[in-house]
Amino acid sequence: MFESLGRAAFRWRWPVIAAWAVVFLLGLSLLPSLPGRLKPGGFFDPSLESQQAQEVVERELGLRSAALVVIFHHPQWQADDPEYAAQVERALAPVRALPVVEEVIPPRLNPRQVGADGHTSFAVVTLAGDDSSTLAHLDEVSRAIPPVPLRTIVAGGPVVYRDIQEVSERDLRRAELISFPLAMVVLVLVFGSLIAAGIPVAIGGLSVGIALAVVALLAGVTDLSIFVLNLSTMLGLGLGTDYSLFVVTRFREELAESPVETAIVRTMATAGRAVFFSGLTVFIGLLGLASMRFMMLRSLGIAGAVVVLLALLAALTLLPAILSVLGDRVNALPVLRATNPQAALWVRVAALVMARPWVVVALVLALLAVLGAPFLRARFSLADASVLPRDMPSRQVYDLMREQFGDGESAKIGLVVRSPGPILRPDRLDAIFDLSRAIAGDPEVSRVESIVDLDPRLTREQYQLIYREDGRWADAFARAALQRSTRDRVTILGVVPKHVAVAPEATALVDRLRTYRPGADLELLVGGGPAMVDDIVDRLYGDFPRAILFIVATTYLTLLALLRSVVVPLKAIVMNSLSLLASYGALVVVFQEGFLAGPLGFSPLGYVEATLPVIMFCLLFGLSMDYEVFLLTRVKEAYDTGASNIASVGLGLQQSGRVITNAALIVVVVSLSFASAEVILIKALGLGTAIAVLLDATVIRALLVPATLRLLGDLNWWAPESLRRVLARGPVGE
Repeated sequence: MFESLGRAAFRWRWPVIAAWAVVFLLGLSLLPSLPGRLKPGGFFDPSLESQQAQEVVERELGLRSAALVVIFHHPQWQADDPEYAAQVERALAPVRALPVVEEVIPPRLNPRQVGADGHTSFAVVTLAGDDSSTLAHLDEVSRAIPPVPLRTIVAGGPVVYRDIQEVSERDLRRAELISFPLAMVVLVLVFGSLIAAGIPVAIGGLSVGIALAVVALLAGVTDLSIFVLNLSTMLGLGLGTDYSLFVVTRFREELAESPVETAIVRTMATAGRAVFFSGLTVFIGLLGLASMRFMMLRSLGIAGAVVVLLALLAALTLLPAILSVLGDRVNALPVLRATNPQAALWVRVAALVMARPWVVVALVLALLAVLGAPFLRARFSLADASVLPRDMPSRQVYDLMREQFGDGESAKIGLVVRSPGPILRPDRLDAIFDLSRAIAGDPEVSRVESIVDLDPRLTREQYQLIYREDGRWADAFARAALQRSTRDRVTILGVVPKHVAVAPEATALVDRLRTYRPGADLELLVGGGPAMVDDIVDRLYGDFPRAILFIVATTYLTLLALLRSVVVPLKAIVMNSLSLLASYGALVVVFQEGFLAGPLGFSPLGYVEATLPVIMFCLLFGLSMDYEVFLLTRVKEAYDTGASNIASVGLGLQQSGRVITNAALIVVVVSLSFASAEVILIKALGLGTAIAVLLDATVIRALLVPATLRLLGDLNWWAPESLRRVLARGPVGE
């Protein structure tokens, strides 16, 4: 199969190159529109209790989740000064007049909307639609606010999404400026020739460009997360360059002994076959990510799978076509002497590993255990505005709100109470009163806001009087409370915690609230920010084992088809898992606990962003398997020619060690360029990927894998004879 592919690429080299060039040029026209087509958020699931609570609030009470906050501040005036209040009203009057605005609640209607310093306040502006549509009206609201003597800042969830989009695009441009030149430098050092070095960079860049164009088309028919921009670029550059490096290296080896066509055919039969299977393992991992229920993760898997397929297609079709045209000129424009300074090193490493395999295994396992141990103390949560740099407006407002209004003010928990009949019936009102008082007694609760919390001096009996005959005799204040929070069969209790939504105390409070049973045939749904964090993390890690099982099983079958061994694929999966656990430990030490926070330019989160381990597993399980595939195929080549197990392992390590190290160095350089990102999620993904790949290509592939191959001996390549016959007949096995 792969020999035929090589012959076809040589024969049709110019049409193949022309076809890729046309596709690339057509794709360029789609790239400018891509950021605007991508979506914020991505964690909606109607089966979650917090989502169900929000749906009830919107349907029954007409309260939208799409809300903006307008912050007001004056250094001299107090919020209760007449002039301050007059300027707030002047600022909000044009906002009220906008067709998209449903409600405006100024600070004069709620004393809790005035900050601790008395100079800061906020108004709540509720818009029609959801968060995505609110984003489109954000500038309209901002422009409607006239110049006033107060400092005004428009904030809220949509502003956070806009800032994440802006910073993500900025991060992407910075990463590209860093990664392309550094990758070129590494490749020049590897090949010693500008032409040979330029080919992998060109293939990587072309793969990214076409992949992003395809992603732009997909974004027109399905929701894709804003984070696919960074992941697609990082993955495309890394894989496109990696695969090209393997193919070009093998082509140069074959070209030294054969004419161009023969060199192309042999290259595709060996390196091309290995690239195909290694790309397949990465693709499988990303399919696992695409199987997740949340749009954010699913879209990363979809976009990543597109990138892998295009990088693979380019390496198997465009690259051999280009090499067929270049021939011996692949070594043109030499700038360094073409030597292999690592050859002697890998000979010594191979000798050391073969001589003392038990010592190598013990030392490497001890190192990986130390690196992975911090993961035992990991705690998971979802990102909030604190993941943004401090110069962004939404981050500044986030810090200001915590300082002026307390940690829990923006982390309210909404308890939706439903009944089969009138909610204000005396026995149900008693049950709501008891529920409110029980919750207020929780040490992690600042206060409860509800129709039975109008004034702490009011008794149960007085509330019964106020709301008799469905509140017909209620005063203006009580009627306003009913209008905001209650309908015939529904009322909502606002629980203000003492901590931010992502704090463990807040999620623990959610768990306690869900144990309450109000009685009087009332049903309780817990919603709000902390509840949503709790629900999403639980669902995420409920789905994760299914994705792991799919990835591990399909990867095993893929390696079984490639290597025709029952044992080696199983060992490869164990090796991959060890390197991943070590990188997970680094996430805890760096991003949860703050090691290197200063040099890396971020504030410690106090937790690991919950999606990171999932994304890293699905991405890195296949990416790390690349190096396993290239090492094992070299070992298998030697073993199949009659070399002993010890000799084939040593020879395979010597032949692949240099190219694996160089390929890994490319991925590390690309990944570290994304570690310069200002969005902590992208920074963590870049750093985690770099650590995992570095460990995998050095400690795991150079030491642990060869040592275990040495210890298992001929058992490495065992498979039942009947299975061998079946695998030998497969087209990709040829």
